[in-house]
Amino acid sequence: VMLKEELAKCLRQAVLKAQQEGALSAAALPEVLIEHPQNPEHGDFASGFPLRMARAMRLSPLAIAEEICRHKVPPRQVDRIRVAPPGFINFTLREDWLSTEVESILTAGEAYGDVELGKGKRVQLEFVSVNPTGPLHVGHGRGAVLGSTLANVLAAAGYAVQREYYINDMGTQITNFGRSLYARYLQCLGKEAAMPPDGYQGNYMIDLAKEIIQEHGDSFLSLPDAEAVLQLGEVGVAKMLQTIKHDLELLHVVFDDWFSERSLYRGGQYDRVMGLLQSGGYVVEKANATWFESSSLGEDKDNVLVRGDGSPTYFASDIAYHYNKFLERKFDQVIDIWGADHQGHVPRMKAVLKALGCAPDQLKVIICQLVTLRRGEEIVKVSKRSGDIVTLREVIEEVGPDPCRFIFLSRSADSQMDFDMELAKKQSAENPVYYVQYAHARIASILRLAKQREIDYSRGDVSLLTSEPELTLIRRLILFPEIVERVAVTLEPHHLPYYAQDLATVFHSFYKQCRVVSQDEALTR
Repeated sequence: VMLKEELAKCLRQAVLKAQQEGALSAAALPEVLIEHPQNPEHGDFASGFPLRMARAMRLSPLAIAEEICRHKVPPRQVDRIRVAPPGFINFTLREDWLSTEVESILTAGEAYGDVELGKGKRVQLEFVSVNPTGPLHVGHGRGAVLGSTLANVLAAAGYAVQREYYINDMGTQITNFGRSLYARYLQCLGKEAAMPPDGYQGNYMIDLAKEIIQEHGDSFLSLPDAEAVLQLGEVGVAKMLQTIKHDLELLHVVFDDWFSERSLYRGGQYDRVMGLLQSGGYVVEKANATWFESSSLGEDKDNVLVRGDGSPTYFASDIAYHYNKFLERKFDQVIDIWGADHQGHVPRMKAVLKALGCAPDQLKVIICQLVTLRRGEEIVKVSKRSGDIVTLREVIEEVGPDPCRFIFLSRSADSQMDFDMELAKKQSAENPVYYVQYAHARIASILRLAKQREIDYSRGDVSLLTSEPELTLIRRLILFPEIVERVAVTLEPHHLPYYAQDLATVFHSFYKQCRVVSQDEALTR
């Protein structure tokens, strides 16, 4: 049980005891919230619980707080509980308990911070899912890091997590990609060919065509145009996917499953879900197309499922995909991370879930806002269709994967962000990544020195850690499980880099004030 929960339980029990004895009136109790005071002089934890009960009990918050304190049985970790105006209850932890927590952290090792929140519930995270028509750019990197970090945290919080990339391997964009690649292929073989007007103009298409020529020669010339476009498209998509996989691995992002859109049609999910919607009375034929009547489920407008030419829309595929997630693979919760251009797609997907008999809140959609790439003051242009593309790989190679991950996480997903490549490489305290890495480097150098001097610290006596800088550092360390829980509940991993910076600040301060390897052998250990 988390310490916060123990403190909340202590307050609840004190109120119930006071109510039984008639010291407090019988009123329903609101949720007991425990927070960390801004001012360290107010203790380690605080609760404004009495302020929330004052109206119902018709008593001043201060009087309620004092009654609670009179009836409390504090947990063993607490040194003192004090009342502060206008009705706060402040908790200060025992210093001898704090120092023994160092042992608990060391014993837990890599599992320190893991919390039992998910209880094995099956969660699927689907993220990145970029059309395999070009290399990843910096904006895709943000969604990739957000998804992979969330997956790691949810796994640490006791959920059974599946990481998935949804491959859009059919539809208009794939057709355009095939046509563009065929034009580049012909041009590279010295043939006359015009690029399609809505084609992919980037230089990477020329490189791709040359690579295919190296492997297959001019064998596609003997095919009819339509067949050549189709086959070249297949080869190109497979190569693009390999590039995407490689780029994501550079960023330490891996997937458990790469799910093909095409498989929804081959596997019959599309037909099954359309039949379900039809029998539920949610499908209507009008204006030469097939529509999903989202308006009957509270949506603003209806949405096209099948165009007049018989081709399914992106929305229709997405319905079949979510039918597969919820009704076939039976995930308890699905988290989709989408780009800013998909904002309007969220309510209609929730309406579909309602039509399929699922609870709409089983689907959580995180919208990832745009990234502006900078070099100091200068904005760097990023575009997939035009030739002047800065790929995610180039950014990773220039800046390094760790700074990329840290910076992508440093703002909440719903806020736009600037990624300054110059700042990310700076070796100074103004670069938050460097500041955290520097704390890590200092720790590594202490351990190196201990090894050189053959200091065995396995039986170090943690009760000797009693000074203010030592205890302040331990106070920060014990917050980590709370951070993991908070990220798992809010799905906001930006709390992690903030915590890392905060911890680094406290460590740097400790490092300056406390010499670790010193003449005092017992304290050194």
